[in-house]
Amino acid sequence: MTTTEKVPNVHLTTQEDIVTRPGLRKVLAVSRIVIGFTFLWAFLDKLFGLSYATPAERAWINGGTPAQGFIGGIENFTGGFFSIFQNPFGDALFMLGLLGIGVAMIAGAGLRIAAVTGTALMVFMWLATFPVAGAATNPILTSHWHEALLLIIAALTLSGDTWGLGKWWANKGFVQKNSWLR
Repeated sequence: MTTTEKVPNVHLTTQEDIVTRPGLRKVLAVSRIVIGFTFLWAFLDKLFGLSYATPAERAWINGGTPAQGFIGGIENFTGGFFSIFQNPFGDALFMLGLLGIGVAMIAGAGLRIAAVTGTALMVFMWLATFPVAGAATNPILTSHWHEALLLIIAALTLSGDTWGLGKWWANKGFVQKNSWLR
């Protein structure tokens, strides 16, 4: 490029273009961080067996199988399909997903990828437990739906621009060329 050539003026869409109220942007940022921590905590608990959902003896670092136990317990029509993930690859994919979704949401960068993969994970987990056996309050809607919606809302509102790395990430050349990375 010579010094006389001009770089096209690229308008970067920001959260302020979509969400005009500062208070709402802050609420969306907190929601993004909370859902991110939900995924990151699930990763940490399954990795180290912090004895919340995963006892220490079933921790991944102690030879536990974070996805296989869940998949092995599926008793509905999806069991056959999900059994293809009942192996160490399924465990690694599940754990990588939890970590990636959690970090992306907390950092505020890569929200579109996190929303798509997280929503897919939540739909799969919902399908694996449908119909919800022994549901005390609702046999159809579970927290999987809420989690997926928070991921989608965070991505669509560019909530990573507030208290996150969203604007910095969006200004990277490879992200501008591949908007799906936003």
